[in-house]
Amino acid sequence: MNILLDLDGTLTDPKVGILTSLQYALEKLGEDVPPMDELSWCIGPPLKDAFIKMFGEDQTERVAEGVRHFRERFGDVGLFENEVYPDIPELLSRLNEQGHVLHIATSKPEVFARRILDHFDLAGSFTSIHGSELDGTRSDKGELIAYILGEQSIEHNDSVMIGDRKHDILGAISNEVPGVGVHWGYGSRDELEGAGATACIQQPHDLIQIISEIE
Repeated sequence: MNILLDLDGTLTDPKVGILTSLQYALEKLGEDVPPMDELSWCIGPPLKDAFIKMFGEDQTERVAEGVRHFRERFGDVGLFENEVYPDIPELLSRLNEQGHVLHIATSKPEVFARRILDHFDLAGSFTSIHGSELDGTRSDKGELIAYILGEQSIEHNDSVMIGDRKHDILGAISNEVPGVGVHWGYGSRDELEGAGATACIQQPHDLIQIISEIE
């Protein structure tokens, strides 16, 4: 089976790097800077969407400035203020041993995703790594999954999407792909189940059983 995996909140915990970079961007813009925990909702959705929610859809230039300031810090420092969740390397190895084909499907710019996976020596577990472009192309998870299915010649009935936020589940459903939610990331059970998750798991190794049931 082809297993598409989200990165932030699914394989790694990016909280410090993302939220500190958000605080940096807000300070640069002269905005009030909330405590880190008040910004946790920003982990998962496309970065541009987070700034739109803060400033409004009509604030195009300010949103673009926010994204630019965020990347000033994140690209140099923030992407490494990150850690792999416990048991993830072992899970990836086991899935590979079972003959599954693994793909990264992240709304994060692909250039950052590759650097993070290389940094943690995880890139070799994946047949392909896909993310958005720096201009925001394919930051929508449904669009990204459709792109991966086409690029990798994957049938929707031979694939599953794994992620921690509703965007992962909704993107999967829009492509007729089962979506499995994980509870160690940043989406609540209500968020994932409300989005229509096929199943939700508590621990990484629970995925082995879920995959066998979906196949």
